Amino acid sequence: MSTTSRPLKATPEQVWEVLADGWLYPLFVVGASRMRDVDEAWPAVGAKLHHSVGTWPLLIDDNTEVLESEPGRRILLLARGWPAGQAHVDISLEPDGDTTVVTITEDATAGPGLLVPKPLRDAQLHWRNIETLRRLAFVVEGRVK
Repeated sequence: MSTTSRPLKATPEQVWEVLADGWLYPLFVVGASRMRDVDEAWPAVGAKLHHSVGTWPLLIDDNTEVLESEPGRRILLLARGWPAGQAHVDISLEPDGDTTVVTITEDATAGPGLLVPKPLRDAQLHWRNIETLRRLAFVVEGRVK
């Protein structure tokens, strides 16, 4: 599993507000190009984001499902992007003074991504999630000001 963390200048509730709005995911998730639909129950367990990955004209429509949800603290997602495969993405929020440390723990769970040697897969996911957290910080901290 690749684990990447970053402190954000916001409360856990302010970070969760962004995570709980499924329409915002393409703003910060690297690789998500557009949102097609968000289940009304998002971010409850079983709810899905219906997204596309890639760039036009090579877009792949797939979805991400909530496996576990602890509002204001943690969300575990099953992210799909076939034919590349699927992954578990665990996003946790930990208050730390006047910041919230956001941690993404991710790994492939099915598909061709599992064929990539673990050290290389972890490195790729880590670099991707550094950028994802940077973008999330822009969205969250931009709303806090």
